[in-house]
Amino acid sequence: MHGMKSFLTFALAAIFGNLSAQEKTLHFEGKIGPGKGKHIVLVSGDEEYRSEETMPMLAKILAIKHGFDCTVLFSWSKDRKYIDPNNSAGVIGWDKLDSADLIIVGTRMRKIADERDRAHMTKYLNAGKPVIGYRTSTHAFIGNEKFGTISLNDWGLRIVGERWVNHHGQHKGEGARGIIEKGQEKHPILNSVSDIFAPSDVYGVRNLTEKDTVLLRGQVTKTLAPDSPPTEGKKNDPMMALAWLHTYTAPNGEATGTSLCTTAGASVDFLSEDLRRLVVNGTYHLLGLKVPAEADVNYIDPFYPSFYGFWSGENAKIWEKRALVAEDFSLGKVPETHDPKGTPKWPHRPERK
Repeated sequence: MHGMKSFLTFALAAIFGNLSAQEKTLHFEGKIGPGKGKHIVLVSGDEEYRSEETMPMLAKILAIKHGFDCTVLFSWSKDRKYIDPNNSAGVIGWDKLDSADLIIVGTRMRKIADERDRAHMTKYLNAGKPVIGYRTSTHAFIGNEKFGTISLNDWGLRIVGERWVNHHGQHKGEGARGIIEKGQEKHPILNSVSDIFAPSDVYGVRNLTEKDTVLLRGQVTKTLAPDSPPTEGKKNDPMMALAWLHTYTAPNGEATGTSLCTTAGASVDFLSEDLRRLVVNGTYHLLGLKVPAEADVNYIDPFYPSFYGFWSGENAKIWEKRALVAEDFSLGKVPETHDPKGTPKWPHRPERK
């Protein structure tokens, strides 16, 4: 059985591609499926919610199950030797956006000082191309520098429809259950999406307008257990938006584009099959493809996510010690994961085999 698995991993790598340890981005070629010929760039880089784990996992599904070419960007250390989510200026590979048909953003307060790097995002947005954002994408960037006429500080509000507001649920104490918005039951992005549970808390949302389309509400739950009942009282009256569609105006004012945003998206949130399906369905929909009735979102490689939380102070040295590079997330590879200090007991993850 082990030999067969090794053979399959080798075969998949041969078909879909891997990379050398020297490369800073991770690429999967999607040769088979409805997405063939479409390029998705998935941008990781956050200190808390482990997008460096979730983006490669999603990229493998989108490439191998659905045929999309996928490129993952990572945040690197200052010396560019290892992946370091704590380096807010470390994302490498912005030029990949030049050939992108869709970007998926999971960054948190990233700095982009180089005007040449920002120009790639500006060009992308000026073309009115689609955006998917999750969790901290509402505050994906920070700084007064601009993507054309849009400051990095205003990315969330202008592009995905919301900025950082607050933790509406109790952080690391109350979870979130996705509730379909009345009237959106037949929206194609929600095909076979009915059971989302996210152990990250519900974010506050207050800047959406009647022009935005809310797809899901986030019901605050009493605990982080998937079977937890909802909290009682004002936290769920009204419930915050959990996923929505937003129309953005390009920096040059000449085009508009569509974004899908969900404030779910911590590493452990993506243990939810239907949250993965929401992203895959959104990819099809935003690229003008027919959304599958029940998209295949099974993992390509096992997924053992770290719990969310900051690695700070002396604990921040973990990134140098782990010395992860892009190749460590390639096909057939599953890096060891580590929970940060202060992680609550949460016995709902699969055990590493």
